[in-house]
Amino acid sequence: MAAAAVAEQLGLVRAGLLQVGRLEIDVVVVPDRRSVRLTVERDARITATVPAGIDVALLVSTVKGRRRWIYDKLDERTDEAAVRPVKEFVTGEGFNYLGRSYRLKLVDDARAPVRLVRGRFMMRRDDLDRAEDELIAWYRDRGRAWLPARAEPWAQRMRAPVQDIVVRRLGYRWGSCNRDGGVNIHWAVMQLPPNLVDYVLVHELAHLHRKDHSKEFWAVVARAMPDYEVRRAELDKLGATLWLP
Repeated sequence: MAAAAVAEQLGLVRAGLLQVGRLEIDVVVVPDRRSVRLTVERDARITATVPAGIDVALLVSTVKGRRRWIYDKLDERTDEAAVRPVKEFVTGEGFNYLGRSYRLKLVDDARAPVRLVRGRFMMRRDDLDRAEDELIAWYRDRGRAWLPARAEPWAQRMRAPVQDIVVRRLGYRWGSCNRDGGVNIHWAVMQLPPNLVDYVLVHELAHLHRKDHSKEFWAVVARAMPDYEVRRAELDKLGATLWLP
């Protein structure tokens, strides 16, 4: 690669973005990582997790060598998006909560915009123009109340003290964490069955020990949850079918 091209690519890497042909790759530098890891996120973003001081020509070569795999993964993500349900917010429509489906009933009068009463979601008819936001707010409120107690036994087992759990919109990520011990969980996680919620929690708690997805990271996950691979596969399959406006 010519020196000018290397310099140009280096500038892109420092900015956190690498362009290889038609592919745009987000570059995340992890100082103690020893190799390049490529992932295709659920929103079709491509991420390269790389060691500090990586040779840019090597990174470009690695991406080119994995192009077929990358495009296959992008096709998978497109197929997943095609099957994701679209909600109409009509009486009788089903919405998941902790792995169970509950039917929606529109009502003319209620104490709150959304309630779960006797196995049915009750939504005020005059709130339909903001139905998505109201239901998401309901999931967030339930998550704030339910998740901390659910996470505590895992946090103790993994010696990963959690300072705070925030339930919010996270795009196509199930969760994230920060250096201060704060954990962010996507509100849509509250649609999953509890055993898969546990996997999301364990995954993020493991990131309090290891920021990357190295072998050491997965070893932390495996010690806490030996069947994590089964749960991860279930999450990949079920996650693509959840309501995610």
